Formats: sequence, C-alpha cells, structure tokens
Amino acid sequence: MSSLHHANKTDHQSRSLSYYSQEIKTTLEVETTHQTPGDHGGEMSEDQGVSLSWEDLWVVVSKRNECSKSILKGLTGYALPGQMLAIMGPSGCGKSTLLDTLAGRLGTNTRQTGDVLIDGRKQALAYGRSAYVTQDDTLLATLTVREAVYYSAQLQLPESMSKSEKKERAEMTIREMGLQDAMDTRVGGWGAKGLSGGQKRRLSICIEILTRPMLLFLDEPTSGLDSAASYYVMNRIARLGHKDGLRRTVIASIHQPSSDVFQLFDTLCLLSSGKTVYFGPASAANEFFASNGFPCPTLQNPSDHFLKTINKDFERDLEEGVSNAISTEEVILTLTNSFKSSENYQRVQAEVAEIRKLSYASFILDECGGLEKDKSHAGLITQCIVLTQRSFVNMYRDPGYYWLRLAVYITVALALATVFYDNGFHSYTLQGRASLLAFVSSFLTFMAIGGFPSFLEDMKVFQRERLNGHYGATAYAIGNTFSSVPYLVLISIIPGALAYFLPGLQKGWEHFLYFVLVLFACMMLVESLMLIVATVVPNFLMGIITGAGIQAIMILSGGFFRLPNDLPKPIWKYPMFYIAFHRYAYQGLFKNEFLGQTFPIITGEEILRKQWQVEMGYSKWVDLAILIGMIVLYRVLFLVIIKTKEKVKPIIAAFRSVHTKQFTQVMANPTTTPLHGEKL
Repeated sequence: MSSLHHANKTDHQSRSLSYYSQEIKTTLEVETTHQTPGDHGGEMSEDQGVSLSWEDLWVVVSKRNECSKSILKGLTGYALPGQMLAIMGPSGCGKSTLLDTLAGRLGTNTRQTGDVLIDGRKQALAYGRSAYVTQDDTLLATLTVREAVYYSAQLQLPESMSKSEKKERAEMTIREMGLQDAMDTRVGGWGAKGLSGGQKRRLSICIEILTRPMLLFLDEPTSGLDSAASYYVMNRIARLGHKDGLRRTVIASIHQPSSDVFQLFDTLCLLSSGKTVYFGPASAANEFFASNGFPCPTLQNPSDHFLKTINKDFERDLEEGVSNAISTEEVILTLTNSFKSSENYQRVQAEVAEIRKLSYASFILDECGGLEKDKSHAGLITQCIVLTQRSFVNMYRDPGYYWLRLAVYITVALALATVFYDNGFHSYTLQGRASLLAFVSSFLTFMAIGGFPSFLEDMKVFQRERLNGHYGATAYAIGNTFSSVPYLVLISIIPGALAYFLPGLQKGWEHFLYFVLVLFACMMLVESLMLIVATVVPNFLMGIITGAGIQAIMILSGGFFRLPNDLPKPIWKYPMFYIAFHRYAYQGLFKNEFLGQTFPIITGEEILRKQWQVEMGYSKWVDLAILIGMIVLYRVLFLVIIKTKEKVKPIIAAFRSVHTKQFTQVMANPTTTPLHGEKL
C-alpha cells in the first residue's frame, strides 16, 4: 500500500466522526422522505451507519477456589461507520473477550464495568441491526450453499417480502461473498467432502448479513485459513463496509493477519494482557512503534512485528542492536505508557466524547423509526414450516440420523423374530411373550439414544442462530418435532411388523396398530429425553452416559424386571414407578396382547392381574394417551429449559456486574448488551 493511500486512509478516519455527526443531523431533516410504504420490515435508507464506543471497560472472570482475574483493564475505544476495526494481540490478551463484551455475549462467570454505547446511548443490540459471526463455522453439513442461505432468508426476513424477493436477496448475498460457483455444493463435514474452510467462513457471513446489519462482529474470521483464503475472505468483508450505499461498522478480532490483510484495516486496537498498547489508524501503527524504539524491519509483515514485540509468552531478547536484553514486560510498559501520553490517546478520548454527544440525535432518529428498532422476522407459522422443511431435509440426507438406526432396528427385529418365532398359545409361552414385549418397549427403543450425536450438532446450529435472533425457541421445538415424525413412523412400522407377526403375537390389525403406536411413542419419548439432555449436558460423552443412565433407571422401575408390588416404596414405587414411561408401555402392550385370549388353565385377564400385576382400572388406550401426554410434557420441558437458560443468563450476568467490587477507580455502572429480544 502506498504512503499516499495510507495518508488518505488516515485523513478519512480523522474526518469520519464529524461527517457522521453532520449526517445524523441531515438524516433528521429528511428522514420521512426516506421511508416509503413499500419498504420491507421497516427498512429504510440507513447510510448514516452505527457508531460503537466503549469507555474505561473492565472485565473480571471469577474462578472456583481462585481469586478473580482481570481480563480487560480499562479499555477505551470506538468503531465508526464505513470502517473496519481490527482487534489484535497475542493469545490470551483479551481479543475475544473484548469482542464478546461489545456484542453483549459475556458468560455468567464474568463481571463487567464501564460503558458500552451504541450511537452514544446504552441500548440493546437490536435484531437485524447487528450480527455476530463466530469463530467456529456451525452449519448443517447436509445442506447446499443455496439451501442454507435461502432457508435462513425465509426465517429472518419479514413476511412482507415475497418468496421470490427472499430468494433474490439470498442469491445476491451469495454473490457478494463470491460463492456463486459453489451454490449447489453441500457444506460437508465428517466423512463427506464439501466446502473449503474459506468457503464455509464466507457462508457463515452470508447467513448473518441477510438482514443488511449495520454492525457486524467477527471472531477470528481467518482462523484455520491459508494466507490467500484469509485475504479473500477479509477483502470481501472490507467491501461490505460500503455495500449498497450502506456504511457498515465492522469489528473483527484477528490473531495474526498477513501484510495484505493488515492493509485492509482502517483502525487497529492492539492489546496485551488486557491493556491497550495502541489504538488508532492501522496505517500509523508502524510509526508509533518506530518512535518508541521498536521499528519494523524492512520487508517484514507489520502485524508479525507487533505481535513479536508484545508477546511475553516466549520471553526473549528483541532484535539485536535495538535493546540490550530488555524484557517483554518492559517493552509493553513502555508502549502502553507512550500511548497514554500520545496525541493519539487524546484523540481517542475526544472522539469517544464526541460520540456521546450523538445520544440526543440518535434518540430522535430512533423515534422516527431508526437505528434501534428491531427488523421484523418471519411469522411463527412460517418459521415452523421452514424449520420443519429444513430439519426434514437434514434428517433425510444424514445417514446417522435415522437410516443407520433403521438398519440396526431391522437387524434387531429379525433377531427377535427368530428367537421368539411362533410362540404359540401354551402356558409355557407366556413368559416369552411378555419378555418380547418388554424387550421391544425397553431395549429396542433404548437405541434411539444413537441419534444423540446428530441432536448435539443440531443444537449447536440452533444455539448460534437463536443467539443471533434468527427465530424463536418455540418455532425450533415445533419444527424439530414434526420433521422427525415420518422417520419414526417408518422405523416403527417396518421393524415393528417383523417383531410382531413372525413371533405370532395376537392377530388383528387393531392390535398391530396399537403395538406400532406404542413403539412410536416410546421412541419419540426417548428422543425428547435426549433433546433435554443435549440442552443440559452439551457434551457428547457425558450426554450419552447421562441419557443411558436415566433410561436404565426407568427400565428398572417400570414394573417388569421387578413387579410393581415388590418395588421398594420410598423411591422406586413412589415416585419412579409413576414417572417412568416404561410402566405405561409395558402395561399397554400386555393388555393389547393378553386381553381377549385364553391359554390352557388361565385367561389373559387373570395373567395380567395375578402374574404381571397390571392396573386393570382403565383400558390400554389410556396407557397410550399417557405416553402421548408425556411426549408433550417432555417437549414442553425442553422448550422451558431453553427459554429459562436464555432468561437466566443475562440476569446472572447483570447481577454479577452490579456487585462487582471496586478493584480500580472504575464507576460500577456496567452495561451488558442483552440477548436479542425474545421472538417466538
């Protein structure tokens, strides 16, 4: 990059704030002329952009049995419309913590003080006005690029837009990120070739910019990419800053960019151990380091030089001739002190103060329909339909979701059919019939736990999309439920027929239908249980163990392996016997099989009363109704847990922030921007 371009870039940045202030005033005068009845979801001309500032920002993390540790220590800075701010520093310096703090994504074990202001005011990050691209590309591996973006467009964009308009927006966004040649390529994942790392990163960005957000956060957007892919991705992001007449504010944490990527940044925030080493125009950082006695060697990447200079993880001497065995701690102290006494620091303070003055103007703009207003989503019914379609396609294409389980179910059903083949109607076959039915409702349905890895991947995608406000938890729960029904019906009928007719269970389509319905209900109950486990225990190994343990306890207390009257009463009879869904499955299947039949010496009803101690006060259809009611209860519980976690986390974070001790002269008046507003 030429020195002339550097000078122009620096001059543009120094004038941008005053221009932005003037633009706010101009917008107030002509705001009403910008809005037309045909604008979708309240969209309007928003080329004035959004400014973000933070002042005296501290973040403390609490650890068990350890003292609290300060991650961020009194940071002050800003991000302006039409510019890209890079947050850089060595590992552990607080880059991701700063990004999460600005985006309102701090964990519950952290405490924050200081002000984070949007257009000079404390306000929530509204859906559609901001977007966050995580470091990990959490995507559905079975979808193509076109499908992933189009489904997301149907979910995020308002009802006032037609399907053709949403499709056009999706394809235009794909072209913006240079993915037009990969439109029909699947994302891919374990065991399936798909997109490259750079293409996945651009796809993640595509999904988040569909609503044309004015504020874009990116966490390590070049992580895992080679230098060419990193440049291509960041160049596309840089172009977004002025795309379609919009002046987006882009904030990215980045570890070690190449020299080409570094030249794309307008502003640089360089951190070390949670402190600001430098904040200002990226093009002026070299001069700052050189003026303090640490010039960048000729032909060396400036970002490499900055990170080497302030990285104290590998303590060593600096370049020979620059200093005599000066420690990295001393270097960092020299740079931080120099920055605080520099004109650049005074400029940062002045611009942050200037942004605060925009508060009144932005408030009036909001009242006119401006920056803080949420863009509307698709309606709940539309979201449910789209999520059901997307989940159905994902389940169909993912062999591990149901197809592999179907093969295993058929194999086990054939084994059952041959082991219990042609039981006959003799008194000595009673135990065999009951054992077959108990095995089907216990261990055959137990294998539904095999879908847990797929549930977990599904939940990761949901958590990313939900955190970015794409849709509500209710729509996800409904979509996930209805999309699985056809596959569970298929799994119930085919293996169920093998396990029912070959052993010679009671004849009649009514009895077979009931058998299939109970098998279906049990498998959906297990899936519902595993969804709850995936929400509470989001770990593959621990989730499998937890789910298996819960089912094992239910099987033991279900009333077959230990008859109901013999169960110890304090725990196993009350309440476990009534909580375990296996009880109702056992008793329903036993009634379905034995009632109406006569065996030598004894009737089916006598078998149920005396041998299996079945509750005969109600019919088998009541047992089935209870199973269906438990499915609804489990799904509602799944939804309640999700919503509770969403509500409780911000409350805990706010409570911890309010009660933060005065570890410095920081005013304890924190602002943690909350999760996007609840959308059903």
